[in-house]
Amino acid sequence: MASTSDIRNGLCIKYNSDTFKIIEFQHVKPGKGPAFVRTKLKSLTSGKVIDNTFSAGHKIEEVRVETRKYQYLYAEGDMYNFMNTDDYNQITLEKVILDAPDLMKEGEIVTVVVRSEDEMPLAVDMPASVILEVTYTEPGVKGNTATNATKPATVETGATVNVPLFINEGDKIKVETTKGTYQERIKE
Repeated sequence: MASTSDIRNGLCIKYNSDTFKIIEFQHVKPGKGPAFVRTKLKSLTSGKVIDNTFSAGHKIEEVRVETRKYQYLYAEGDMYNFMNTDDYNQITLEKVILDAPDLMKEGEIVTVVVRSEDEMPLAVDMPASVILEVTYTEPGVKGNTATNATKPATVETGATVNVPLFINEGDKIKVETTKGTYQERIKE
């Protein structure tokens, strides 16, 4: 058993007979009354995100997990296929447990969180950022760059990302996977 002082991002816990992953948390110590921890929990079975508040010192049941490196192979509908980079075993996972499936390109190495007791895959953690090529975007208009204006761009995985006006088709861009936002243009 763990307590609220052990809460951190990425921690997997058992709550309301379901397994959740902590996405965000904030320790709050109001001037009046007891301290508490505000959390955002993502269900690892259904993919739903809920808000929950734990009072300070509340006991939480931690789920023992292991992380393994897998390579993303391909998708068939809502099922995504991965291969273990150590023993080459393949697994198929549903789209709901993936954080950013539209930013994954074939061959990408991801981290799969596996429950230790029954080898059940719980979540797929992407790298902090990925480099993708822009396949379609409207041309930028000259003289329109005085402000931080953006335009939609389609990347090689099919996702749409808002990018600055100077980005053109064929450019490679770095995209943050947690928010799906543009970070920078990559020069080769």
